[in-house]
Formats: sequence, structure tokens, C-alpha cells
Amino acid sequence: MNLKHKGVAVAVAFVYFGGIVLRFRPSDSVENYKPPAPMKHNPPMTSHQTTTVSPTTTNPNFQNLLELIDWPGPQIPVTRYNFSTSPTHCNYYLLNPREVYRTGEKLEVIITARDHNGQPKQYGGDFFQAKLHSPTLKAGVTGHVTDYRNGSYLVTFLLPWAGEAQVQIRLIHSSEAVDVLKRKREDSPGKVYFLGYFQLNGDSEVTECNLEVSGQDVCTYEDPSTGDIWQCVRPKNLPCNTLVYHSMGGYRTVTNQLEDALLSSSVTDIIITGSVPTIIVMSDNSSRGLTSNLSVCRPGQEPLRPSGFYYNDSWTSLTCLGRHFPRPVDALTCLKGKDIHMFGDSTLRQWFEYLERFIPGLKRIDLHLNYQSGPLIAVDADAGLIMRWRAHGLPLRTTKTMMADLHYEAADLAGIGGGPHTVIVLTLWAHFTTYPVRVYIQRLKRVHQAISSLLLRSPETTVIIKSANTGYKSIYGSDWLSLQLDTLLRAAFKGSGVIILDAWDMTSCHYLPDNIHPEPPVIKNEVDLMLSYICPQ
Repeated sequence: MNLKHKGVAVAVAFVYFGGIVLRFRPSDSVENYKPPAPMKHNPPMTSHQTTTVSPTTTNPNFQNLLELIDWPGPQIPVTRYNFSTSPTHCNYYLLNPREVYRTGEKLEVIITARDHNGQPKQYGGDFFQAKLHSPTLKAGVTGHVTDYRNGSYLVTFLLPWAGEAQVQIRLIHSSEAVDVLKRKREDSPGKVYFLGYFQLNGDSEVTECNLEVSGQDVCTYEDPSTGDIWQCVRPKNLPCNTLVYHSMGGYRTVTNQLEDALLSSSVTDIIITGSVPTIIVMSDNSSRGLTSNLSVCRPGQEPLRPSGFYYNDSWTSLTCLGRHFPRPVDALTCLKGKDIHMFGDSTLRQWFEYLERFIPGLKRIDLHLNYQSGPLIAVDADAGLIMRWRAHGLPLRTTKTMMADLHYEAADLAGIGGGPHTVIVLTLWAHFTTYPVRVYIQRLKRVHQAISSLLLRSPETTVIIKSANTGYKSIYGSDWLSLQLDTLLRAAFKGSGVIILDAWDMTSCHYLPDNIHPEPPVIKNEVDLMLSYICPQ
């Protein structure tokens, strides 16, 4: 790294995008509700929106990305808890109920949001997650939520399987809690902090580090390849170039009593009640059209909404003809001769761990490094298979690890030649949820450029980007914050010749509880879909 030290505090040029323009519409009566006519401008926000910018091959308009994550909500922060959305007072009912439901059709449900006084809300912005599921059939599909911005929401479900189906809708965050998340994201980037360990000739010091450390005398470290910046408070007695280790530091409290109440577990991730009974879906031969016209999995396919569904705990993709790899030999045959590079967080490390356990001949080489950050390497010499995982570059919440082992993903991508036997798998979101959006967009620019250069020199390289998944529920990492970054990620890479693997849908509608580290059944289906893109037939 290049080292820069200044005798005064060094400020990274962050631009904070506070005060996002909110658009409001007059409240409609929720009694005898009829959905309003579609708006001619400013389309409704959805709580799992995957809308993307216009396709561009190498130069997406990053300035337009902010428009995609505009979110409605209160004009000013609420000052009384009772005025926030209450999960116990929200309800939903079936729109246009029918006597018979058939596979391939749609089911529509209306949500009415109310505050803790039981009064209908007059604005939108509540973050709901919805799924249609069957515990008996181990089936599930994500519902599409449309926010009408007047306290009412339309949820649309695809009916992809025959048999019973139940509606489940959760209030993840009230619109007032979302407003807190939005403000703290932009105004309090230091709520998660890190430590830098300086060592020289037996002397050592530990100081605070972050993307930016304001109001302090700092050491600034700039990656010579990517330009990424990292800062640490300058140690009192040691020079800047003695920084050896990095670790997670801790969490700062940045919320007041009211904000804590709005984000408390009593009103977060709560199932709301409704009047929709279990429905029975009848088989319809025409429903075969859901998958019969799909092509093999290949780069550039836009994930549909929903992108797939579970049945008998097995994921069926609605984007492409996904395959399943039930035996280790099936996976090994697919990966024979492959050079796999994984860059990301622990949710992607789970894919590495799954394949390492699943394929008997794939053996990990102990590099005597921090397992949390890697790098990890596994090899099957007989099959000519090598698989690597390493954490993306700073910021990284990890135990104590050597700075020399932490590489920025764009720098490593620049050193890969690529080709038909090379597979790149990347995810980038979970460790950025506490920072202003501008920070993440700048990181996406650098990664996008690195991938564009790789595909330009080696267009036969397979590049897979794993989307965010559900599981966070706090001020330091929320599904809403993850969704915002995931929307930007998908938009940035649309039309760029990469594969977007929709882990969001695969984690949000499974029968197992939300977990930032999904359980083995989910991971198996995610890896099977990855292999479907590597070996489409």
C-alpha cells in the first residue's frame, strides 16, 4: 500500500446523500378499498424491488443509481412511538377471491397498515416481506409487494405448485424505523469501527481505523492498484508503515430511546394477521409453461420476479433451466478442470465450505491464515480443480488478521487472465450496510471496471455475482439496508455479461427462519444454481 501521513486530519471526499426527495399522494380510504389506477410517473416502490437501469455494456450511469432506491416515508421523523406502524394492528385480505385457483395464476392480497392507536396510516414506506408457502410440501415462493404510498399495499403471488398454499406476511420494519435506518446510514458511518495493530521492534500500539476517521491525526493508506482508501488514527510512537494487523473493533450506540423503540424486536420481523385461509391450488397443464419455454442458464439473463420457487425443498428456477447435482460425482464432473476464484463475505464462504465437504476429492490446503478472512484454497489434483475463497477488501468485520492478507477484490481481478476454464464468483454488500450509499457506489464502480476489463481480455470467463440475502435485522445490518445495496448491485451490472444469482428470493421464501448464514438446504440449492450456470447442460 502507499502510505500518506498528514499532521492534520485527512478527510476522504465522501458525499452524503441525505434528504432524499420523497413523493406523497393523498390518502385513500382503506375501507372498501380499491387499488388506485397505475401512476403515469414515479412507479410504486416494492419491498423486494429489482428494477434496474437501462442496459449498458461497460459504462453504466452510476449517477442514476440513486433514483432506484428512493423510498417513501414520513415527511419528518415521528416524535411519538404510537404514530408508527404497529404489526399487531396491520391486517390483510384477499383481493378478488375465487372458488378455484390453478397453477400458473396469480393471487393478490391487500395490506392495510395501521399505527399503534389502530388508525390507518396515511403514507407508505413500511417494509413488508411476503411469501406463499406450504410446510407440508416444503414449498415456497416470494410475493411481490407494491407500495401505493398511502398506507396500503398490494401483494402479488405466483401460484407455481398444485396443493395447499398459505400466505405469510411479515412487517420487517415500520416506515418510521426505515427512516431511522436511512438517516443513520448517511449520518453515522462510524457506528461500526475497526482496530489497527502497529508493531515495531517489540513495541506495539492499537488505534481506531475506518474508511474515514474524522477529527483525528490519521495515517491514510491508498491501494496503488484500485485507489481504495483506509485510515487509522496515527499511533503516538510508531510510524504509519508499521500497521501489521486489522480486526473488528466494535459497535457504537447512535440511536436514542425513541429510535431504539422503533427498531426493537417487539415490532421488527413480526408476522401480521390476515383473513386469507389456506387455499388449494388445482393442477393446470398449461402451468408447464412456467418452465417449458426456458432456455439453459447463461450470462445476461435477467432474474424474473419471482426468480423461482421451492417444492419438496428443491429450487426450481423461473429464469433458466436450472439443474440439480445430487451426487458428488455430478458436481465434480461439472467442475473438472475449473479454476474458481471466490471473492466476498462469509455468505459466499458457505458455498466454498459446501463444495469442500460435498466433493470427497476436494482437499483444503492449510495456509495457516485467519479462516474468517482467508484466503482458503482447496484442490482436487486428479480432476484439475482448484477453488479459492478470500474475503473482499476493507471494510471487513473479522477477527485479527494480517493486513497483507486483505486484498481488494478489484486488485485481484486485475491479476486474473481468465478464459473458458476460469470462474469468478463475487458478492459485495453485507459489510457496507453501515456506510453512506455513495461509498458503496464508488466501490461498485471499481469492481465493475475490473470485471469489464477481465471480460474484454477473456470473454469466455464465467462471472457470477451472488445477490444479497435476507437475515439482518438491526441498525448495523438490516434487510432494508441490504435490499438497497442489492438494488444498486443488480443495476450496476445489468447488461454487462455477468450472471446475477438471486439469493434474495432463495432465502426469503424458504421454510427455515431468516439467517444471515442460511442453513444447509438453502446453500445446497444456491450452489446447484451456480453449477447450472457453469455447466448448463
